[in-house]
Amino acid sequence: MLEARGVHLSRGGRPVLDGVDLALGAGELVALVGPNGAGKSSFFAVLAGELRPDRGAATLDGVPLATLPAARLAAERAALEQSPSLTATFTVAELVSLGLAAVPRANVDEAALAARAMAAVGIAGLARRPADRLSGGERARAHLARVLVQLWAGRAGGGGRYLLLDEPTASLDLAHQIAAMRAARAEAAAGSGVLAVLHDLNLAAAFADRVVLLAEGRIVAEGAPATVFEAERLSAVYAAPISVEHSIGGVRIAPDFATLAG
Repeated sequence: MLEARGVHLSRGGRPVLDGVDLALGAGELVALVGPNGAGKSSFFAVLAGELRPDRGAATLDGVPLATLPAARLAAERAALEQSPSLTATFTVAELVSLGLAAVPRANVDEAALAARAMAAVGIAGLARRPADRLSGGERARAHLARVLVQLWAGRAGGGGRYLLLDEPTASLDLAHQIAAMRAARAEAAAGSGVLAVLHDLNLAAAFADRVVLLAEGRIVAEGAPATVFEAERLSAVYAAPISVEHSIGGVRIAPDFATLAG
């Protein structure tokens, strides 16, 4: 299991995370939500093993992430940061295939794996295009395909247990937001534990098994979307009037326009 226990973190002398706990199990999709500055991306970096907390620990099967060799960590979890950089000229297919370089070579058809990932996020037709000529949304999908390749290669070698995504839908139109979340949902169905940092509460409600609501570096609420997403709670956390409708079809969250108009 991938866990964080009692995580405290400060940056520039300012507290960012204050005693945060989270356990990510196999086969579940967890949405980490909260307002800007809540500490979501910092907590994501701690869970990914990219940032060491000041106090507390992030562990994989009880072993601190900080003690794991980089190759072992890469084989067990694939992490997509919020703004991945592109420092060299690659075709899209080459960029996606970089996910294979992160893990020990497994017995996989590398070209087929990259093609499958590109198809999963809707960029199969862009395979030969230079990645630096992509739109923001296309580039975001290419990087998502890259971490899917890493996850699948890790899984072929006995790892590939966790997929961590920091705002995977931020640059995407509605159709591709849905496609990205369906890809994340598919990985949970395949047995991976998936954590997605999301700003869109409706996407979180539609796709997540569990929601973790973070505010001012602390977990305010955690549980099923219908339980966490309450109008009074969200209005307080986001400092804006928010309405929540519960129905058989799920949960719908929106600004409370009647209150705003008043």
